[in-house]
Amino acid sequence: MNKALIHLFLLTNKILTKHNCGIILLLFKVRVSSRFKQEINMADVFEKLVKDSGPIGAYMDRAHGYFAFPKLEGELGPHMKFRGKDVLVWSLNNYLGLVNHPEIRKVDAEAAAKYGMGNPMGARMMSGNTAKHEELEKVISEFVDREDTMLLNFGYQGVLSCIDALVNRRDVIVYDAESHACIVDGVRLHMGHRYAFKHNDIEDCEKQLQRATELANKQGGGILVITEGVFGMDGEQGILKEIVALKNKYEFRIFIDDAHGFGYMGPKGAGADSAQDCQNGIDLYFSSMVKSLGSLGGFICGPKAVIKYLRYNVRSQIFAKSVPLLVVEGMLKRMDMIKTMPELREKLWYNVNRLQTGLKERGFDIGDTNSPVTPIYMKGDVPEATQMVMDLRENYGIFCSIVVYPVIPKGDIIYRLIPTASHCDEDIDITLKAFEETKQKLDAGFYKADKIPDMAEKSFV
Repeated sequence: MNKALIHLFLLTNKILTKHNCGIILLLFKVRVSSRFKQEINMADVFEKLVKDSGPIGAYMDRAHGYFAFPKLEGELGPHMKFRGKDVLVWSLNNYLGLVNHPEIRKVDAEAAAKYGMGNPMGARMMSGNTAKHEELEKVISEFVDREDTMLLNFGYQGVLSCIDALVNRRDVIVYDAESHACIVDGVRLHMGHRYAFKHNDIEDCEKQLQRATELANKQGGGILVITEGVFGMDGEQGILKEIVALKNKYEFRIFIDDAHGFGYMGPKGAGADSAQDCQNGIDLYFSSMVKSLGSLGGFICGPKAVIKYLRYNVRSQIFAKSVPLLVVEGMLKRMDMIKTMPELREKLWYNVNRLQTGLKERGFDIGDTNSPVTPIYMKGDVPEATQMVMDLRENYGIFCSIVVYPVIPKGDIIYRLIPTASHCDEDIDITLKAFEETKQKLDAGFYKADKIPDMAEKSFV
């Protein structure tokens, strides 16, 4: 209904009410109500999806198969093929290079032949539990120095479901505003209040804790603080030690997602909290088995009583299939290699320092990263960013990830590089030269364009 009609309705309603015209007022409201119903038409659920593809989907007809959903081929590692061309890859979170390590491939193959993909069948609570699962949980608990561990069939839904299980409507969540989507989605499930603090800002974190404390006291609830060990976009470690220190002033529990920190952070690779020497202050520790470990699934560690509760209350584990045995057996090998082969971490950090130092020496802005995640911050619009990415891939043989609006503000570009233990000095030198040259082109306006290049696979369009 337009503004004029709304204004007329409000005015007429006021006059009829003032003059106590009850019957006329009732008939008038019924008439207007029917008019409202006539103007509101039922919409088709699918029709709106076709009309609005979303902020990222808006580019799909020109980007699919190239800038989005690209197909890398060949053995996973620094050197692969993309659309038939050799490329140097900086987009794999294979931090320790375990994905294609010969010993890992051998154990994975033997486990696949021994168990197949389906073993065990069912959720662990019903028919999918094995001694191997419990052995792996014990190994992880000892490695990260926690009382107990629960395996999770998928990291993303594991985090989401654990948050859902941990809090009720009386509890309050305080979380970093730039937390990963799995945390954000878990927080969205929370039926109580939640407060976000500015990214890695301890003053704002304390401010939100003050608000949360006041509310929790009124409601008889508790406070759960959630952040990350290493943020996968900007590479910064979470301010874990500073948050733990706030426990001296406020009463709360801390849950960290350390998917990007486990395996290489700290003296033995036990994670970001180990690197910051604050393990005892972190109540629940989550990590993925995908990144440093090059496998599938995740795990959460903490006090035995809490983990026992989670085993019987995390819906994504109660109502979903157990982690396959071939994954579990492969993970036992991976954990053994992390514990006994410090040279993997040493090689990773050597490559990280060489790449990041080289970028800074050439004047690149890589923010405040203190992890292998290496963002390169530049200025430009989406068409410019995609033109530069295409130049890097087609003419320099460099494959890296790109982040643009709406993930980050308009006018900003992030090229995200992930150095691994598998990269070599030559890989780094080639990449530094390529970015030096393409940055000059970007600054000179060489990549200016009205729209992104049409590189989509024709079969998709």
